[in-house]
Amino acid sequence: MLSRFIAILIVVATCGLAPVRAQDAAAPFDGDLQRLAEILGALHYLRGICGANEGTKWRNEMQALVDAETPSGERRTRMIAGFNRGYNGFQQTYRTCTPAADIAIRRYLEEGSRISRDLTARYAN
Repeated sequence: MLSRFIAILIVVATCGLAPVRAQDAAAPFDGDLQRLAEILGALHYLRGICGANEGTKWRNEMQALVDAETPSGERRTRMIAGFNRGYNGFQQTYRTCTPAADIAIRRYLEEGSRISRDLTARYAN
């Protein structure tokens, strides 16, 4: 499941989801991108406390997403805020890995995979 999620993220990152815009207008998929960013932030924190030894893997995935989408201004701010919200929300709740944290990881991997798959199917060129 994890490798499939990463593969989908790579496809999203390499395909790009939209052409570069002259203006910083919201894209129809911005809500999904923000949710995906939040999931990546949550995974960055949770996988770290649950001993996954992945280092900055999820932060790097977020950077790849930002690099692929090349948002500017408010769009970029919202994406980064989503990542931070996901990270900080779990940082405030979990200090150590628990069975509930493991469940959250599994659910976020599944939801992130679904969002990535849907975005790629709908918007990739």
